[in-house]
Amino acid sequence: MTATDPAPTALAQGWCALSLLHGRIEAHIERALQAGHDLSVREYSLLDVLSRQHDGEGGHLQMKQVADAVVLSHSATTRLVTRLEERGLLQRYLCPTDRRGIYTDVTEAGRRLLEEARPTNDAALREALDEAAEHPELAPLVSAVKSFHVPAPTSK
Repeated sequence: MTATDPAPTALAQGWCALSLLHGRIEAHIERALQAGHDLSVREYSLLDVLSRQHDGEGGHLQMKQVADAVVLSHSATTRLVTRLEERGLLQRYLCPTDRRGIYTDVTEAGRRLLEEARPTNDAALREALDEAAEHPELAPLVSAVKSFHVPAPTSK
């Protein structure tokens, strides 16, 4: 490998394009959520992740799992949970089987706000992707995002 090898340059360019796409999408969604619902992208993501918890095995997430899901540090996630708890959108409670564990759940007010904000988030995401698709360096990434489908879980 030499300093003029095109592979690292192409790889770096791809990473820069992906970073640019992410930044544009996040900024577009942030503006829409703030204007319409007084929510940040991170707050929306946290509510969304926590709303998917269930009472079955593995259904409640530990704070580290939540932090990984919303792509924040553990301490930043804890601060975010505290802010949303103060707004009445989340509540913490002790794990019934392990008194050392603390879980976080979305309150009824949080669920209502999430459901009100979901169409805004989805529309802003579509708008941001459509705008990004007009840029040749981002169009292939937009196509990849639009074609991405998470396979349904298979039962054992």
